[in-house]
Amino acid sequence: MQPDNPITNLLGQYRDIPGGLLPLLHAIQREVGYIPPDRVPAIAHAMNLSRAEVHGVISAYHDFRTEPAGRHTLQICRAEACQAMGSRALEDHAKQSLGVDFGDTTADGAITLERVYCLGNCACSPSVRIDDSVHARVDPARLDALLAELGEAG
Repeated sequence: MQPDNPITNLLGQYRDIPGGLLPLLHAIQREVGYIPPDRVPAIAHAMNLSRAEVHGVISAYHDFRTEPAGRHTLQICRAEACQAMGSRALEDHAKQSLGVDFGDTTADGAITLERVYCLGNCACSPSVRIDDSVHARVDPARLDALLAELGEAG
């Protein structure tokens, strides 16, 4: 029931705000770390929407999670500049070495792999963000070193 109290509080704060669903969902994810699927009916009721409408918004935005993320988040830039400089090979390497696809978390709960469509670091492509740190000119060997620094990847 730990996620229930913050969510209940947030529902009260956002229920009367016109167009408040997106800000509510962002607030829930910021507070709880993800949007628990079993809370969608309460969210829909509070916002006077159908469950399908709420689910549609959650599933349309790739930033929303319906499961807890790993202890660390690895985002690989997929914008054109990064693609031109090798981010597709970097994606393949990350998926293979972590054993996950985009949107998934490693079996040990250490790392969630996500795609991102620009980190604003185009001149230093390809770029990745690990948690809140952006790293430039990342190739597979550098990615392995960065992940090893977390003490989570092997």
